[in-house]
Amino acid sequence: MNRIATGLFEKIRARTARAGVVGLGYVGLPLAVEFGRAGLTTTGIDLDACKVEAITAGRSYIPDVPTSEVAALRRTGRLDATVDFAVIRDLDTVNICVPTPLRKTKDPDMSYIVSAAEQITKYLHPGLLVVLESTTYPGTTAELLQPMFESTGLKTGRDFFLAFSPERVDPSNERFNTRNTPKVVGGTTPDCLAHAAALYGTAIETIVPVSSTQVAEMVKLLENTFRAVNIGLVNEIALMCDRMGIDVWEVVNAAKTKPFGFMPFYPGPGLGGHCIPIDPFYLSWKAKQAGFEARFIELAGQVNSAMPHHVVDKVGEALNTRRKAVNGSSILVLGVSYKKDIDDIRESPALDVMHLLHERGARVTYSDPHVPALRARDWPNGHDLTSVALTRDALRSSDCVVVLTDHRKVDYGMVAAAAPLIVDTRNTLGASAGPHVFRLGAPQARTEATETAAM
Repeated sequence: MNRIATGLFEKIRARTARAGVVGLGYVGLPLAVEFGRAGLTTTGIDLDACKVEAITAGRSYIPDVPTSEVAALRRTGRLDATVDFAVIRDLDTVNICVPTPLRKTKDPDMSYIVSAAEQITKYLHPGLLVVLESTTYPGTTAELLQPMFESTGLKTGRDFFLAFSPERVDPSNERFNTRNTPKVVGGTTPDCLAHAAALYGTAIETIVPVSSTQVAEMVKLLENTFRAVNIGLVNEIALMCDRMGIDVWEVVNAAKTKPFGFMPFYPGPGLGGHCIPIDPFYLSWKAKQAGFEARFIELAGQVNSAMPHHVVDKVGEALNTRRKAVNGSSILVLGVSYKKDIDDIRESPALDVMHLLHERGARVTYSDPHVPALRARDWPNGHDLTSVALTRDALRSSDCVVVLTDHRKVDYGMVAAAAPLIVDTRNTLGASAGPHVFRLGAPQARTEATETAAM
């Protein structure tokens, strides 16, 4: 190592390095808190003044990060936040944790990464370590960030250090968090890898070094594409079981008793969140640039993206048993976040289901204990909505209740008892719930009364 590299390494080892985190969302804030807990003086950078104000006041807005931890780090001076990128002049490390969405054409939207990199370029200085965490296509770090930073005249691995480490955040996971989830790290040069691994080693239990930034970038895409493809498979099995009169939930639960060679995945109304619905398209887009067609990934994407339409068809099927149409019916949606027990609605399939129901003329309302309001811009062609209180009267007055997110705070016993008709996409009510419940991927329980109603 040269003098610059040795100096940075010693700062990290002695916990005197000043760390920075760009982007203070579900990934950035937990990381900043862990750095602060490890003894590093950490500064969060975000253009959202509300997030900066919350951290400055010692408050957390991320469910997985207790306000008490933010407040404690503020009191000890280990955590602060700003909207001003000029603070990078005084930092030793910067982690980029900004969103990487898709454009409507399913191409990567790199605007957030580019914008962050442009700001870092302004204040890049000798001895700075920059680590990209945002999920992206293989080659981003070397092909996009490195040329931008080297346009300053500084050289990667000699004057500054550049690495990639994929975020592995799973909101609401009670077992795995930022600290105990193994961290994959790839560097542009061996010294870049050494410095990035040392930085993460201050705060994270297990570091997994790989040979390059491209390998590290591909790791995250493989992880989430694995999930997307397997969810696509089980969704297709659910559609198959629906046609054959087989209960897919019973099938999966029986299959998972095999102690080897099988991992359970469950069907649902579609894919949601900031990673799983998006990452496979980053991979297929990059594959096309290399002249390779990712047919398996594309097919899984088609199956998963069609699930909201299947759910709406299921609602229509359920209403038909009561001689009602979707048009004009009152539909109460339970849960609009993309997974249970969180408030994140990014790419949530529930929003697509609501949109499709609205397009068919339904009067759509929703109840979600974690999402008090939906703005018109939050769902396609939507309008402002407020979560309704989940009461027996609200359930009874709905023509159909659709369970899209299985939040644990919901009293499903009350839902089953009070709602006249239910479409359950998460198997929250089970096979014994009654003939008024239509489960995704399972035959409806038939009784003499339902046979008569269907005639």
